[in-house]
Amino acid sequence: MYKALTIAGSDSGGGAGIQADLKTFQELEVFGMSAITAVTAQNTLGVHGVYPMTPEAVVQQINAVGEDIGTDALKTGMLFSSDIIEAVAEQIRKYKWENLVVDPVMIAKGGASLLLQEAIFAMKTHLLPLAKVVTPNIPEAEVLTGMTIRSVQDKKEAALRLVEMGVQTVVIKGGHDEDDTSSTDLLFDGAEFHTFTNKRIPTKDTHGTGCTFSSALTAELAKGASVYDAVLTAKEFIQAAIEDGINVGHGHGPTNHGAFRKRREFNNR
Repeated sequence: MYKALTIAGSDSGGGAGIQADLKTFQELEVFGMSAITAVTAQNTLGVHGVYPMTPEAVVQQINAVGEDIGTDALKTGMLFSSDIIEAVAEQIRKYKWENLVVDPVMIAKGGASLLLQEAIFAMKTHLLPLAKVVTPNIPEAEVLTGMTIRSVQDKKEAALRLVEMGVQTVVIKGGHDEDDTSSTDLLFDGAEFHTFTNKRIPTKDTHGTGCTFSSALTAELAKGASVYDAVLTAKEFIQAAIEDGINVGHGHGPTNHGAFRKRREFNNR
């Protein structure tokens, strides 16, 4: 049984955070575990409250996994503060976990801040150098690199800057591209660039897409896939989740985490 750990915030609406991560792990046949960094009161209309855990509580959860079950890959999502980031980084080093995916969650769909400003330096200094893959969207990549991103060439420059920070592989997601018909993700492994372009789906129901993409990538790494192949599967997973919407809530609704499996079951009949 392959295992994956998510270190992230809880989303009471079920569309993002550890809820999205654990659903995705299960759909990809990986045993999922979690360390909760914060509890959010959240639904499709927005974030109504954020209640962070203490660093000690986060460490205890990680230790509970590390000392007993272990993990084949792990991801971080919402980490909220520099104290939590530093504590998480210390535990990752302690257990020598190498298949780390960092999803640098900063802003919720409705605009609420999910990362304190002072924590950005801690992320760049303590966490990114441990990452096998970092998966920022365009606004997050702009904050991390201090540059404006408008084109594929801009994405390449941002990816180079992130690798210089110690990251092994960068995936800059294209969901915020200005193109109305498609979005292009950029993968840079320190040597080669690869682009992945998908048709843009006209929908407001994209809550949790970043969490879901990064957790699908993590699940595939846990199963031994290369980063390139893991990105291909994660792209297919999130595209299906967006296309086969479930129409939940009155705002930015969640995606359909079961769509990828159902499509495969249908195609294998």
